[in-house]
Amino acid sequence: MSKIIGLTGGIGSGKTTVANHFHDNYHIDIVDADIVAREVVEPGSEGLTAIEHHFGRSILNEDGTLNRAQLRERVFADPSNKQWIDNLLHPMIRQRMQQQLEMATSPYCLLVIPLMVENGLQSMADRVLVVDVSPDTQIDRTLARDGVSKQQVLSILKAQATREQRLAIADDIINNDSDNGHLAEKIAELHRKYLALCH
Repeated sequence: MSKIIGLTGGIGSGKTTVANHFHDNYHIDIVDADIVAREVVEPGSEGLTAIEHHFGRSILNEDGTLNRAQLRERVFADPSNKQWIDNLLHPMIRQRMQQQLEMATSPYCLLVIPLMVENGLQSMADRVLVVDVSPDTQIDRTLARDGVSKQQVLSILKAQATREQRLAIADDIINNDSDNGHLAEKIAELHRKYLALCH
């Protein structure tokens, strides 16, 4: 099995940009928790069936897909719903990520988990790479990208691990505050380092 490099960072830090660069330039396999989380609730999945049983048919869209807005409201209104969803989906997501990691064929692979610290998942990786930016950069980028209110961005930041908590689990750090010019160099350097660790 390939060596696993866990990749994490707060909202707006540029995790996806970094992961895509490893993939596009060095053909490194990526297992992305956000994509897996969507897969385990696709129509016909065990996850979605359980959610429908628990919340009723109204939790689905017309086309049978999960109504995420509706689910968010239910979870937000009642913390026990969040607990129930987490207990259902986290083991499924973890198992699916594990299966995908075992199928990786690149010398090392990236395991992208935005909420790695929050969910204590750093143990799934051999090393942890944190994409680090200042809170101001996070706010500016998220506002520009998602077109949400500043209030909403601040509440997302509050719900996520702090910058210090993320840096505390980091083996490697990419500072991504400036524009992407130096990013390619930094990634190339890490790529060489990770290849050396694989031998």
